[in-house]
Amino acid sequence: MSKAFIFRLWLNSIFTFVLLATACNSNKARLSKLWFFTNSVSANGGDSSLSPVNFMQLRPDGTYTRDFGRFQYGKWRQDSLLRLQGQDGKEETLHFRIDGNELQLKMPDGSLAYFESKPLPAADALENPFTAESNRWRIPAGKKETDAEIRSRLINHCKFWEAYFTWALQGKYSFVDVRSTPTPIKIYGNGFGLKPLNELPQQWVDYFYDTADCRKANEQLALAFKQHDIAWAQTDNKFKMFIGAFQQLQRFLK
Repeated sequence: MSKAFIFRLWLNSIFTFVLLATACNSNKARLSKLWFFTNSVSANGGDSSLSPVNFMQLRPDGTYTRDFGRFQYGKWRQDSLLRLQGQDGKEETLHFRIDGNELQLKMPDGSLAYFESKPLPAADALENPFTAESNRWRIPAGKKETDAEIRSRLINHCKFWEAYFTWALQGKYSFVDVRSTPTPIKIYGNGFGLKPLNELPQQWVDYFYDTADCRKANEQLALAFKQHDIAWAQTDNKFKMFIGAFQQLQRFLK
C-alpha cells in the first residue's frame, strides 16, 4: 500500500470527521431552545397525553429540563439521536428531526410529537420558569411532609408563577396558557382564587405523599387568602398584575 494512498485515506477520514462534527454542532445549536408541544400523531389512534404547557428546555451548556407529564432534569447530548440523562441516571434516547422552528420527536410509544421553539429564557432562576429550581414543586414527595415542607412547596409554586408571568412579560407575548398547568389556584382574567379540594387537578394531588398532605396545602393557602387581601396593581398589563399578586402570596405564606 503506497504512502500516497494511505495519505488520501487519512485526509478522507479527517474530512469525514470534520463533516460529522460540524453537523453535530449545527444540530446542537438548533436544538438549544425552549420547545412547547403543539400536536401529535398517534401510533394507535389514541389521544396524546401531552398538552400545550408541556415543554422541554435544552440549554447550550448541556443541561435540560422537561415536563412531559413528569418533571425531569439532567444532562443532554445528541448525535443521530437526542439523548437525555435524567436526575435518576437513566438515559432516554429519542429520534428527532428539526424543520425550521419545529421539532419532531418519536416518542417511546411510537407516536410522533411536534414542538415549536421559543427563544431560551435567561439562565437566572428568578426569571426562568423552566429551571429545576423553579419547579421543585413538581417533584413528587417521597415521604410525609411537615407543615414547613408543604409551605415551602407552595411558595416555590408561587415563585414559578411569578417567573412564568415575568417570562411572558419580557418575551412580549400576548397570551400564555394558564389553564393546563396543574395548580390549586384558579386564575381568571382579572384575579385568582383557590380551587376547592374536589376540583384539584389529579396531577397536583399526586405531587403530595397522600391526600392528607394535599389537604394541608389547601388549608395553608385558604388561610393565606383569608388573613390577607391582595393589593392588585393598577395596570392594564395582566402579566404585571399577576407578578405582583404572586409576590404577595409568597409573603403571605411565609
